[in-house]
Amino acid sequence: MTMTRLLLVGLLIAPEPVLSQAVLPETPVREVVDDYFGTKVSDPYRWLEKTKDPETIAWIKAQNDYARGVFARLPERDALLERIKALDNAGTILSGMKIAGGRLFYLKIDPGSDANKLYVRDTITAPERLLVDPDRLGAGAPGRRFSIDYFEPSVDGTHVAYGTSPGGSEDSVLQVLETATGRVLGDVIDRARLAKPTWLPDGSFFYTRTPKQPPGASPTLRFQRARTYRHVLGADPDAETAVWGHGVSPDVAFEDTDIPVLYYSPGAPRYLVGLIVHGAKYQLDVYTSAFEGNGATLSWKKAVDQSDAVTGYATHGDSLFLLSHRDPTRSKVLRVSLATPDVANAAVVVPPSDRVVVKKIMAASDALYVQDLAGGLGKIRSVPYDSATVQPVSLPFDGGVPSSVTGPMAPGIWLELTSWTRPSLWYRFDPRSGTVKTTDLIPPSPVDTSQLESTEVQVKSADGTMVPLSIVHQRGLVRDGSHPTWLQGFGVYGVSLDPMFRPTLVALLERGGIFAVAHVRGGGEYGEAWHQAGHIHNKQRSVDDLLASAQYLIDHKYTSSARLAAECTSAGGITCGGAITQRPDLFAVGLILVGWSNLLRFETMPTGPANVPEFGTVKDPATFPALYAMDAYHHVKPKTPYPAILLTAGGNDARLEIWHSAKMTARLQASTSSGKPVLLRVDYDTGHASSVWSGFGSTRTQRDEELADELAFMFWQMGYSAARPSSSSAR
Repeated sequence: MTMTRLLLVGLLIAPEPVLSQAVLPETPVREVVDDYFGTKVSDPYRWLEKTKDPETIAWIKAQNDYARGVFARLPERDALLERIKALDNAGTILSGMKIAGGRLFYLKIDPGSDANKLYVRDTITAPERLLVDPDRLGAGAPGRRFSIDYFEPSVDGTHVAYGTSPGGSEDSVLQVLETATGRVLGDVIDRARLAKPTWLPDGSFFYTRTPKQPPGASPTLRFQRARTYRHVLGADPDAETAVWGHGVSPDVAFEDTDIPVLYYSPGAPRYLVGLIVHGAKYQLDVYTSAFEGNGATLSWKKAVDQSDAVTGYATHGDSLFLLSHRDPTRSKVLRVSLATPDVANAAVVVPPSDRVVVKKIMAASDALYVQDLAGGLGKIRSVPYDSATVQPVSLPFDGGVPSSVTGPMAPGIWLELTSWTRPSLWYRFDPRSGTVKTTDLIPPSPVDTSQLESTEVQVKSADGTMVPLSIVHQRGLVRDGSHPTWLQGFGVYGVSLDPMFRPTLVALLERGGIFAVAHVRGGGEYGEAWHQAGHIHNKQRSVDDLLASAQYLIDHKYTSSARLAAECTSAGGITCGGAITQRPDLFAVGLILVGWSNLLRFETMPTGPANVPEFGTVKDPATFPALYAMDAYHHVKPKTPYPAILLTAGGNDARLEIWHSAKMTARLQASTSSGKPVLLRVDYDTGHASSVWSGFGSTRTQRDEELADELAFMFWQMGYSAARPSSSSAR
């Protein structure tokens, strides 16, 4: 039976049958065999990696057309989309705040708006002014949509350097505007994806730029050998001399994949900090140099290298503060001299704790502020410079702290506070009064969450380790195994999935559904030790933790395997792919959103070499077995009853090549014996983004439409009617 016939049969026998007018393309098998240190691995769909080949383009388009045809006919999809849009447009989202020259700069999406826009307030009580509207950037280019990738105000707040790119591509172009007038200057710098602009008091700024590649250069060179330059407004960027980075200083060694960054702070005006960022590896090399503000030669002194496990820094006066995870089970904050950094004799400013993970340090004018994660909850502490005594900041409720920001010349700290069931609001801590108060930067969300509750449990994984699991649902939920459940996992890069309210998921919760988050190893919930426990050779533990969380939800009657969906995004696709290929019987649906699937081939991508520290390399016989083990694509087995699976991809994704999703789709379609659909959904006008993670360059409309497709697909495959919310109180 052909794959097309098989999937059509699956659609006919699935709950509430839906037929698509489009037809799935035939998928040729063209086997390529690789030999990795004596292990021969067959790759039947290598040809799909040629994403610019007309055959591949046509195949992906046909897959997407077929998937869109299915979604268009799914019961209740339109009603779900209408509800999701209403929820998403009910409130305002503010992010990326920065403070400079007494002004507040931030990105914001208002109800009815589709993308982040850049605003400024001259004071906290002044009305906001629009500085950059991405919609206007595309006015002269029909069919092109732009997004703001980053921004950085000057020291005095009179100018802003900002990067924009089309369609989520992250192919950033750096420009500069005047804050008072919004006038865009003539400075235009391309190849600025990794720019990290840092302003100096004289109105010039440092920025990082990747080299121009010759025709036919390997894609893996695209982001390599970057250098940092000093730009004077009005000058030709192509004529500027590099001051930091690959091949610049004979005394400082850079690997090809290292990213150079220079940092200046008006709170420590006599010094510069030079960083070497080792791709996906968090441990930094940090250098310091005296700085007179002119063109004098910089003299670098090494403060720390990777062995010191420094993952964060801040400066104030003559002090360099360092966040260190040298003991992976505990984190601490150190202080050294910017003039003569000596980490071996550093003062301990914040001692390590077995119960608290320090996530971030920030310098304000009055104190060093420390953002913690304690028992899954966000906390803030301050260390006043004049006392060096660690003082807790009392927050108005327990939850997550998705964003926190200080200004080096301003006292206190600004905080975004939220929880699984509480929409985000922005607060300000005033050190003079010692209180945290709400601000009027955004109004409270009108979404009614009074009928929602969350539960935190500990789940025993395969090796006996207790893994946190967060479960969000309506109050009074009857545990009878009937509830459609969206189980999310990640477990990569040491990133923790902290409490955060997602208004669009109310469309699931109010219909009797459950949203659960498995805090699997590989993440950062318990610091670097938790990350290392799911890293490279330990990656199976991430999968085990997700499987254990799924089993817990089934055993405790929250749901059943017939009503359970596993969702992972980006590199979390390794976790999801492993869970689905190892225990396909445990899930009704798999959602692999812009997900990594084919790890043996990731190093051929432009971002591949920089990710070797996180995953290993096929060039090393010591790490090849780990990569092979975590490669879900190569663990898809023929004639296996896989659950219904939806994979997504972004047409402009700069972080993950679309062939990951394409190859995984092809292999699953050829292998599944369940008759359940395997669909590939492509958004050609976005980047590395998904419905539950804004990512890079996606609009509100794009995220809403994707979530509607995913929920409708999920409900359909679970045989669940989502026509009416189970609570009439949801607004």
